[in-house]
Amino acid sequence: MAEDFASILKQYNGLLSRVAAGYEANEALRQELLQEIAVAVWQGLQRFEHKSSLKTYILKIAHNRAVTHVASNARLPRSDELDENTEHGVSALLNPEDATAQDKQLQALLSVVRTLPLPGRQVLTLSLEGLSYGEIADVCGITTSHAGVLLKRTKEEVVRRLNHDE
Repeated sequence: MAEDFASILKQYNGLLSRVAAGYEANEALRQELLQEIAVAVWQGLQRFEHKSSLKTYILKIAHNRAVTHVASNARLPRSDELDENTEHGVSALLNPEDATAQDKQLQALLSVVRTLPLPGRQVLTLSLEGLSYGEIADVCGITTSHAGVLLKRTKEEVVRRLNHDE
């Protein structure tokens, strides 16, 4: 089981990191959330019944844990700024001006996503991970059609907010 968990965690580490980043701006709290997600995945693997893909099952656990994290931290006063030290990935391959512009766009997008209501945030982040409407519905516990409507409205809201800030 420990070897399976280690390989699963290694395989889905990037995915889980992106989920945590979508919910938590503060680096220390994001790492704490990532650890909470890892523990929840470890505990949840014992109950995995193969009714969905492993990826969908792990995302459901991760999103549920992230929602709990956000709800429990919502009562606490927040004074932290958006963490500028996110991973840059592709931006390292760009010239400095393009990399700066891309990083600025990414920070703006993450800032907007983190302020979305939780249902919209969930469907958007799951969609960005490549899940189908059916898989999103399964993770969120909603109907497939509701997942589609919620995703459409959330995308429209993100575009509206991003265009408003320009």
